[in-house]
Amino acid sequence: MSENNPIKVFVVHTFAEHPDHMRVFEYLESRPNFYYQNCSQPDATVGSGGDSMREELRRQIEPAEIVILPVTLFAANPVLVTFEIDTAKGMKKPVLAIKSFGETIAIKKSLLDKADDIVDWNNRSITEAIKRLARNDASGQWEVIEFKLD
Repeated sequence: MSENNPIKVFVVHTFAEHPDHMRVFEYLESRPNFYYQNCSQPDATVGSGGDSMREELRRQIEPAEIVILPVTLFAANPVLVTFEIDTAKGMKKPVLAIKSFGETIAIKKSLLDKADDIVDWNNRSITEAIKRLARNDASGQWEVIEFKLD
């Protein structure tokens, strides 16, 4: 992963603003030397029919290397979120679920079983899981603690 070869991510959305959708990008931006390209377009113009929404979502998911699911979006539109996850799995895309932020939300076990990994809201956990699932990069970052022996 580099500036010239960013990881392509699709963050699940419901074609409406949601704080957790935006929070994902805040967390990704806070990590140094983590480069990504956003494939999700929640502001895309879609027709009123369900078929046009589904086709637009397929178009957005197709170029992504990984699909990120903030689980709180499930409550906003369970049918659409389930479609996005099923589409991602059908396209052989890994799915990273992010637990609810500061609250407990009951999510169907069948939906969570489709996730390749589930992480907490922690910028390091999220970016390391993205690199591992999207690019098989399990190198991880280690904290370096410097100290002097007296």
